[in-house]
Amino acid sequence: MSSRTLEVEARLVLTWPGGHDIQLAASGSYLILNVPSQQVLDLITAGPPQPPGTPKAPKKPGPDPLQQVHQLARRLGLVLDLRVGGKTYVIFGLADRNGPKITLSAVLGKIGSFFK
Repeated sequence: MSSRTLEVEARLVLTWPGGHDIQLAASGSYLILNVPSQQVLDLITAGPPQPPGTPKAPKKPGPDPLQQVHQLARRLGLVLDLRVGGKTYVIFGLADRNGPKITLSAVLGKIGSFFK
């Protein structure tokens, strides 16, 4: 293990409220986080629930959260493969990229979630 690389060997299953299993597997410097569906990913990334009638807060200017995850993964020497339903959506930490690699599955999945 080099001084700039974190290596992990793990398999973890987390149960999200509602009985949704989220799987994390890791080998060496490659991590796979598998979320069962686009709906569960939307629940996870929505943040805490707001009281009814609360207006939606305006988006604050600042760094892109996806870019922040990508930079953190690169700093740790890790590659994080985010999958939804077993399909790769976003890959963070690739050394040859300045930002995360977003796949067509992610774009189509997000568009499809608007219609559900």
